[in-house]
Amino acid sequence: MPPLPAPILDWFATRGWGVRRHQLEMLAAARAGEHALLVAPTGSGKTLAGFLPSLAELIAEPVEGLHTLYVSPLKALAVDVQRNLLNPIAEMGLDIRVETRTGDTPSDRKARQRERPPQILLTTPESLSLLISYPDADRMLGQLKTVIVDEVHAFATTKRGDILNLAMARLQALSPNLRRVALSATIADPEAYQGWLAPDADAASVRLVHGDPGAEPHVDILVPDGRIPWAGHNGRYAAREVIKLIARYKLTIVFVNTRAVAELIFRDLWAENDASFPIGIHHGSLSPEARRKVENAMATGRLRAIVATASLDLGIDWGDVDLVVQMGAPKGSSRLLQRIGRANHRMDEASEAVVVPGNRFEYLESLAARDAVEAHELDVDLFRPGGVDVLAQHLMACACSAPFAADAMYDEVRSSAPYAGLPRAEFDRTLGFIESGGYALRAYERYKRLTLGPDGLYRVSHPRMAAQHRLNAGTIVEAAALNVVYGKAGRGRGRSFGKVEEWFASQLRIGDSFMFAGQVLEVTGFDGPDLFVKLGKGDPRVPTYVGGRMPLSTNLARRVRGLFNTPERWAEMPPDVCEWLDIQRQRSSLPGMDDLLVETFPADGRNYMVAYGFEGRNAHQTLGMLLTQRMEKAGLAPLGFVGSDYMVATWSLNPVSDPKPLFSPDVFEDELAEWIAGSPFLRRAFREVAVIAGLIDRVHPGQHKTGKQVTFSSDLIYDVLRRHEPDHLLLTAAWTDARSKITDIGRLAGLLERSQTHLVHRVLDRVSPLAVPVLLEAGKERVFGAADDALLIEADALAEAAMRLD
Repeated sequence: MPPLPAPILDWFATRGWGVRRHQLEMLAAARAGEHALLVAPTGSGKTLAGFLPSLAELIAEPVEGLHTLYVSPLKALAVDVQRNLLNPIAEMGLDIRVETRTGDTPSDRKARQRERPPQILLTTPESLSLLISYPDADRMLGQLKTVIVDEVHAFATTKRGDILNLAMARLQALSPNLRRVALSATIADPEAYQGWLAPDADAASVRLVHGDPGAEPHVDILVPDGRIPWAGHNGRYAAREVIKLIARYKLTIVFVNTRAVAELIFRDLWAENDASFPIGIHHGSLSPEARRKVENAMATGRLRAIVATASLDLGIDWGDVDLVVQMGAPKGSSRLLQRIGRANHRMDEASEAVVVPGNRFEYLESLAARDAVEAHELDVDLFRPGGVDVLAQHLMACACSAPFAADAMYDEVRSSAPYAGLPRAEFDRTLGFIESGGYALRAYERYKRLTLGPDGLYRVSHPRMAAQHRLNAGTIVEAAALNVVYGKAGRGRGRSFGKVEEWFASQLRIGDSFMFAGQVLEVTGFDGPDLFVKLGKGDPRVPTYVGGRMPLSTNLARRVRGLFNTPERWAEMPPDVCEWLDIQRQRSSLPGMDDLLVETFPADGRNYMVAYGFEGRNAHQTLGMLLTQRMEKAGLAPLGFVGSDYMVATWSLNPVSDPKPLFSPDVFEDELAEWIAGSPFLRRAFREVAVIAGLIDRVHPGQHKTGKQVTFSSDLIYDVLRRHEPDHLLLTAAWTDARSKITDIGRLAGLLERSQTHLVHRVLDRVSPLAVPVLLEAGKERVFGAADDALLIEADALAEAAMRLD
């Protein structure tokens, strides 16, 4: 038997290509009926390797109906894959329909897809979850042969991964011979992903296929004029140098880490863009039309550069991209490698990338990330049990499709890897929650979403609840947002630019201007969910978004410590960084590989303590709250704290003479529980799990629910449950999320344990060089109720004091 059908072989031949080894191995896995995980570098034909078996099967045995389901973490990736599949299919003359189904797909097309599905459907985890909620799901999905999960590393360990894995368990139940395939370029622990992909979590049932290594990427670190700022995190100071890079290359993607920084960098680049290079902007808050316009311009070569967030860093195959610029440190080697892969999307050509560090610590981080990429060292992903809020959403989706028996559904759920260890009691609690809302809420009819019939089957209590589920389903809970619309309130809606978060919009007044979608917009009015604008001018504000910053990975933190402890490498660093490290070594100490360096010093009538933990921003923010709480009890009169990825700083009226007791791990869990219970974090975590679990609706048909309304509903229910049912399923889920996601409890606990044997205390007469960056951020976090907690520090004076050796 030939390895591939003649149309595919002929298509390869006309391009002078040969079928790669890993593509043939994926084909062999398909013919053996095996699940498969392909780990191959960017540009190696990874996506084509996933689809080749499906194309071969559809050529050999044409079918009407859905044959292959492709799941992508990004809408843009699904659209890009469709574009890259349609041309080969047309050139081969195949009668195979390929369509996308995402949140951007018009409703009439979605309805038509359910009536007459294409042979290949490209979708996202959220859209797939909705698809299985329809009564005709078994008809549409019952003959499915293959599900392909692309860029599996991007979401397998998250709640999006939970909902996708549960959906695959449902697909497997509808089509028992379904074959699962996953693709990735950046996986450090393939065996863990084999277990995640396999039905019944049997990793041995998944064939692991490795692609051949590609050309080594070339990564530079940009340091304009040899100087790097003391503080900052986005590299904006280098805008003119980045424009010079754009001039030298054909097509550049300028990656940033947050949406707010995307708007800032876009504005900075245009301010330096004397040659008027066409530059676009792309992030998740822009309207679908705006994103598609930029994507098409990029694909057709009408742009020289695009400023983008993670909305474009996965799998997009634009072969003309020949440079990637990362503004600010990447926070992880896997993320940097993934982004580098967007340049020269070909296996045999080196990808070109430039990293622009935001400050001196970020220079070390950038160097560490480059070292890790050169060493092929990736960040290890940590898997955890699936969330009960996601399980509740999935069970509701299944009930919307058809009634189910609890025993059969429990067995099906346990075949999903994140829920393989789910106790029956927890499953029953989740079912009971959907059935009644729980003990404290069972008197309210609106929470009785499922009904157990006399036939022993659970079914949706009323059709309107199925409609509500489909309106509100999803695992990404973003802040409430307003539509940014061209026009004036009461005079009709013009085109939509996208969305800004409600809390930012609440600070705007008519006549104010802000930067959005790369333009200056002036507010003309408000109307319910819409913020009306016209083109404006002047010095605009820039929308900021809740959350968004990515924490420093453990692997990269370790490598940064290594650079502190390798003086022989300092000579390759910029002079100001080398001097910074050398004077720190003379005036204080450098953080050892396992030490917790703690510095204490006076400044401006206050007393500072700086601890270098290297455990990421979330852990250090939590540590700041813990330290100031303990300092208050010790009578030290703390005034405030600030944390970064590398360290935490506190300031107080009285000096810390012995820091070790402040870092004690004793009663840490009790103190953390007390603090979280009294902080906004637990309420915020409860709001998220309540929305995901379907307890609180974000959307009603034809109605706009403001963020304040959602928060009020959430807080009201939270208070009721805390008072009357403190062990409620969702309170437990919120506590789990707050501990792991918000506070990064694991890394913080390790830091406290280490402090008892490896704490190095340096008493200084003034600020140290290493402490300057974090103190320049001082004042962003405060201790509630403390007097005089404002602190303004002039950067040059602070740096001068730190770098003096006298």
